[in-house]
Amino acid sequence: MQFLSRFNIIELAMTPQFWVGVATVIIVTFLVYWLLNRLVGFAKKGIATWGDKHPTTNRMRFILTDILNRTSRFLLFVVAFLFSLRFVDLPDRLYGTMSHAWFLVLAIQVALWFDQGVVSWLRHVMRTPGSHKNPVTLVITGLILRAIVWSVMLLSILANAGVNITALVASLGVGGIAIALAVQTILSDVFASLSIGFDKPFEIGDFVVFNDVAGTVEHIGLKTTRIRSLSGEQIVCGNAILLQQTLHNYKRMQTRRIVFTFGVATNTPAEKLRLIGGMVKQIITDVGETNFDRAHFLGFDTDRLTFEVVHIVNTADYNKYMDIQQEINIRILEGLREQDVELALPSMVLHAPWMKKGERPQPQPQPVTES
Repeated sequence: MQFLSRFNIIELAMTPQFWVGVATVIIVTFLVYWLLNRLVGFAKKGIATWGDKHPTTNRMRFILTDILNRTSRFLLFVVAFLFSLRFVDLPDRLYGTMSHAWFLVLAIQVALWFDQGVVSWLRHVMRTPGSHKNPVTLVITGLILRAIVWSVMLLSILANAGVNITALVASLGVGGIAIALAVQTILSDVFASLSIGFDKPFEIGDFVVFNDVAGTVEHIGLKTTRIRSLSGEQIVCGNAILLQQTLHNYKRMQTRRIVFTFGVATNTPAEKLRLIGGMVKQIITDVGETNFDRAHFLGFDTDRLTFEVVHIVNTADYNKYMDIQQEINIRILEGLREQDVELALPSMVLHAPWMKKGERPQPQPQPVTES
């Protein structure tokens, strides 16, 4: 403001040129401000018309409308005022100050537009029907993008004002490393949350199993993931530790390969053993919603002849699988009874000293205790 000392304000105010200049600035300022507002309104109408002609781009239309709504009226007025100053004679030193003012206003307005664009994009992504985006990841991504926008704006303004930002950026980098080392445990969980959001090993509502934990994912936070176990309690696990586990995601299972065995009595005739495999195949085929793979006489156990059966259920629903398996077991039991084949029961053979040589002892069934 040193140039003001060279002028007599009272004498300057008494000259007609001063008042003409003031009137020019006021008129041009309001005229340009009105034109800028009309231009913004015209752009909004154009975006709405374009969105009506292209319904598939509604999300982009809403985002652009939100960005234009973030246009600052105050900054528009400042732009109009700076533009009006070009129509009056000003000292040479003011022109350099005006160039910095122009850059300051434009940088702030562009940052506001980009900031609103990030916010609107995240809001529409989270509200999209059928979207399975992780809200925590979206929030973290939004914070990072907004921080980058405002950091670039601030550094650009400082560089335009003549400040050496190289040393500032270097000091911020050293300070960031120190802070990261101090909170590395928290940051590891935060970055693990980002990894869960982008890689999607599991999502909210998935049934997962790891170590001795089995339950449904209820919440994925910045630091922890909460799982509702089958017994009802909530299990809280750090994100970084969770990603280090071998995790089974049963929600994404499409089919189930089922292997089960059953045993028949050891005195079952060979001709009946040959019929059991075909009988099981027919039963599984008739039950439906599962594909028969194989059924074989597996081997000899101490008190039974063991059959192994494999079939593939065409659903991941555990309750549905149990309904199918229950029906298969009941029909196998009915089929064995029709063929007069006994299921194996735990038994024990006793050799008494009074038994004749070569006499085959009769197996005595053991009582079965229920646990």
